[in-house]
Amino acid sequence: MKIVLTSNAPAAIGPYSQAIVAGDMVYTSGQIAIDPATGNMVEGGIVEQTKRVCENVVSLLKAAGTDISKVVKTTCFLADMADFAAFNAVYAEYFTGKPARSCVAVKTLPKGALAEIDTICLL
Repeated sequence: MKIVLTSNAPAAIGPYSQAIVAGDMVYTSGQIAIDPATGNMVEGGIVEQTKRVCENVVSLLKAAGTDISKVVKTTCFLADMADFAAFNAVYAEYFTGKPARSCVAVKTLPKGALAEIDTICLL
């Protein structure tokens, strides 16, 4: 296993890695809308947060040596299922390969985030 570490995505805020390469697979930790340059949540609603989440995923995958077109599975968490349509619109701009996906609403997310995405990706 190899730990992926990049300053182009938010630092881990707990005892975990940003991503792990295991064999020919990359597993990213859940990404929320933290701007890696400031360490703060981005301003705005679900659209702005989802864009930042996706950009964080893109940065992690690049650091691991792969890209978003090779994602095979995502797990998406929303703080409010009323945001589902707006979330999907942004998500579709990034995940054009249409990976398998689970999307659930949760009571709360870290730092008051509105969305979180983790991925499983081919190298």
